[in-house]
Amino acid sequence: MKKALYILGEMDDSDIQWLIGAGKKEIVAAEQTLIEEGKPIDGFYLVIEGNFSVRVRALNNKEVAQVGAGEVLGEMSYVDSHPPSATVVAIERGLVLSIPRVLLSEKLAQDMSFAAHFYRALSVFLAHRLRGTVGQLGYGEADDSSPDEEQMDEDELDLDELDHATMGGARFDQILRQLKEM
Repeated sequence: MKKALYILGEMDDSDIQWLIGAGKKEIVAAEQTLIEEGKPIDGFYLVIEGNFSVRVRALNNKEVAQVGAGEVLGEMSYVDSHPPSATVVAIERGLVLSIPRVLLSEKLAQDMSFAAHFYRALSVFLAHRLRGTVGQLGYGEADDSSPDEEQMDEDELDLDELDHATMGGARFDQILRQLKEM
């Protein structure tokens, strides 16, 4: 759920209300492809229920990750406008909040406050993911600037991130409540 916590934690309540209003609930059947590698996508997705497999064609469609409730999908295509770099398939029946790409693009162009929140959230999340990947690959040297402090595990959050994660969790709960009423 870390992706959603970063993103929802950076946004404000009016941003969340817009996402709920612009989005639509989509049921995704087991084994149904939600996102296909190399093909443009029509939406930005927030996983509400279910588990999804993330697979990469260059690795013979090997699963590289699983995502579940609270994760977002399709975020990278909003950063660089390239088609998705992985395929996402439902492992079981799932439910997503789908925000149409055209509506999200219009909102980002028209509402600078929303755009600042959205792009900051993506930047923070993607920077965190890149640092984790670089660390896993063994690149770079340990930071010796604070030798008395233990290195943080990639899954640990600093206090600012913890505040955003807490707020993101509350906002995800808000989305769940409102979607049940729809």
